[in-house]
Amino acid sequence: MTPVQTLAPSTTIPFFNYRHLFTSEEEELVAIFRDVGRRGAFILQQDLERLERNLASYLDARHVLGVANATDGLIIALRAAGIDSGEVIFSSHTMVATASAIHFAGATPVPVECGPDHLIDPAAVEATINPRTRAILPTQLNGRAADMEALGKIAAKHGLAIIEDAAQALGSRFDGRCAGTFGAAAAISFFPAKLLGCLGDGGCVVTQDDDIYDRLLQLHDHGRRADGEIISWGLNSRLDNLQAAILDYRLDAYPAAIQRRRDLASLYESRLGELEELKLPPAPDADARHYDVYQNYEIEAQRRDALREHLKANGIGTLIPWGGKAVHQWPALGFRQELPFTDALFERLLLLPMNLTLSDSEAHQVCDVIEYFYRG
Repeated sequence: MTPVQTLAPSTTIPFFNYRHLFTSEEEELVAIFRDVGRRGAFILQQDLERLERNLASYLDARHVLGVANATDGLIIALRAAGIDSGEVIFSSHTMVATASAIHFAGATPVPVECGPDHLIDPAAVEATINPRTRAILPTQLNGRAADMEALGKIAAKHGLAIIEDAAQALGSRFDGRCAGTFGAAAAISFFPAKLLGCLGDGGCVVTQDDDIYDRLLQLHDHGRRADGEIISWGLNSRLDNLQAAILDYRLDAYPAAIQRRRDLASLYESRLGELEELKLPPAPDADARHYDVYQNYEIEAQRRDALREHLKANGIGTLIPWGGKAVHQWPALGFRQELPFTDALFERLLLLPMNLTLSDSEAHQVCDVIEYFYRG
């Protein structure tokens, strides 16, 4: 094993700086808290309604509904679309919440391979469809949308619904259309480390379908329809109004935040793109069909574990996705699928720092340390 080398001078670069989410806007956030608190506006108030309208406009979507978190969002999206039995196909390269949502909606999650782009492989999807298949659930991963044209054709051919896990993809586009607007419904996450994050758990569901929206309304608020009449069994999964006010404030700066992430991705590409030991995500504008927002910067690295230790020794935080396992690799969940491409991929995956606290000089430092590891 290569001895760990440290470079000097060195600045500590965390993978994600959670404190900065508050301290960088402390005055503005405290003002929002005071405003909401003094109005007593905590649940289902005007701030949430405004956020839902503004997000719908941003996404060019007919309906957006704030919910407590994206996992709840996926569960109620599936149920609102009538997917409460049968099988739902998803990529095993995702957070376990994707599969959990399918399970708790009442269907059976069926993991398939991702492709070289780390997103669900349409060919693997089609090969897995059987008479019990009810839906396809692509994860729009790391801020990049899957090949929704291919998935849409497969779904239409076999009469399947599409429900999107767009937790990591707010603002990502495929063929000019926003992730979250392709299927019957989609869920987006507002977890603090997400592209648009609040100060706790939060999420939303997106749909273009009026009937599905009516069911979502009931499912997220005790079975109530818009006039307050309880007409079905429902859950309690409402986005707190305070979090909605924070999100609506941050939405104004969201296009600039995306551009900053794309600039950092370009910097990484310019510095690391020639290293044969690495495979990087597609560079911004590398593919005219995709507009990526870089929720994460997920690379494939030779000698991944040694590289990670080298980065750690130099004060640079990294992350191996999902605790180092794809969903089908967790024995307790009972999956029996063999997914050799995904298995091999998880031996190489590594997330580099990618967030708004990262300066250009810090990104260059990350690249310096990686170059030294492979080139000395």
